[in-house]
Amino acid sequence: MAYLSNSEQDIKAMLDVIGVKDLDALIPNIADNLKFKGELSIPAAKSEFETDKLVSGLASKNHNFVSFLGGGSYDHYVPAAVEEIVSRPEFYTSYTPYQPEVSQGTLQAMYEFQSMICELNGMDVTNASMYEAGSALAEAILLAVSHTRMNKVLLPSTLNPRYKAVVQTYVENSEIELVEIAETGFIMDENDLEGKFTDDVAAVIVQHPNYYGFLENIENIVELNENKKALIIQVYDPISLGILKTPGGFGVDIAIAEGQVLGNPQNYGGPYVGLFSVTEKLVRKMPGRLAGITTDTEGKRGFVLTLQTREQHIRREKATSNICSNSGLLTISAGAYLSLLGKQGMERVAQLCVQKAHYLAERLSTIKGVSLASEAPFFKEFTIKLPINAAEVIKKSLHHNMFAGINLAKSGHPNHLLIAVTEKRTREELDLFVSVLADILK
Repeated sequence: MAYLSNSEQDIKAMLDVIGVKDLDALIPNIADNLKFKGELSIPAAKSEFETDKLVSGLASKNHNFVSFLGGGSYDHYVPAAVEEIVSRPEFYTSYTPYQPEVSQGTLQAMYEFQSMICELNGMDVTNASMYEAGSALAEAILLAVSHTRMNKVLLPSTLNPRYKAVVQTYVENSEIELVEIAETGFIMDENDLEGKFTDDVAAVIVQHPNYYGFLENIENIVELNENKKALIIQVYDPISLGILKTPGGFGVDIAIAEGQVLGNPQNYGGPYVGLFSVTEKLVRKMPGRLAGITTDTEGKRGFVLTLQTREQHIRREKATSNICSNSGLLTISAGAYLSLLGKQGMERVAQLCVQKAHYLAERLSTIKGVSLASEAPFFKEFTIKLPINAAEVIKKSLHHNMFAGINLAKSGHPNHLLIAVTEKRTREELDLFVSVLADILK
């Protein structure tokens, strides 16, 4: 028999145990034209030095792009201390504890995170996190339907389409009815909302700032709900709370956010962390887990899991969610970020975002044919109207090592561009955007 490597011997031994001749006999249901034939084009093995030199050479071909992309994921600065803290082995290698009270450090990290998010958004209680904002919003809808015993949910067309897609997946085979509120001037149409805000509505969702970057009028929405039983669910940007009114200040019932902006890199789209906060009356119906603080029989401080709503811990019919874990490592990043910046730091980052975004918006508006899509106020993200298709602008801006923004064609606005400006964007980069767009439109 020809010489076989260790891995090949293992495969042959496995096939012998199964009782099949070869791999093809194991997968006969896969069409022959779908199977790879021939030899893989893999170069010969290299030494560590040679590999390092090869990879460094490939990396040197990368281009640094200036990013104006947003839409739920943002290029904020992450302090070096955050990465240093979360890289500690007790954080980096830990996993969900199945005897949670043994893992006091993990529970304390959860507790501190929960406390800081509540201090940031003004809500009563925050859980130990969800997977990301989309699933957090879907879970908020399930909570609202369970609490109100009604199944109609109003969600605006100005909601992030990715969050909307997750929600639609969640409710696909349920009796929950999703009713879309129209937009006018790139914000929620309050007349349409009022007409659809009937007594059988379980929840009203409002994103503030909305997907297009503009601020919604939450006070009016809360006021409409004064004599109704619906829950108000706000989707917010944590960075915006450095200067904007908090969800707790508005008096909403549930506050949802994407926590990626708090010390976590964009990382090609994940993993992210969903922030889920409620008023005290909704605590027992909140999904996920909640860490609390107590004292033992000797009077010593200790941390415990005070709420676990997954069916693995309680009877299935009593479970409020099948969420099994939380984004632990990312919550530690968020906690470290908030601790490092503090109240003044968060305010400063928010101010830089709003100042730079408005500077760019004003400069872009001076270009012939370019205008803001709405007269509504905005925070760090805004939508502009172009005289040409946004896809063309995005494609041509790549030649200048720049991601110009998000094409809103899928939202029904092909000549509109969604632009995000964080504190990382410099004056030179903002002026470059103006210059590039002006040249493209010539």
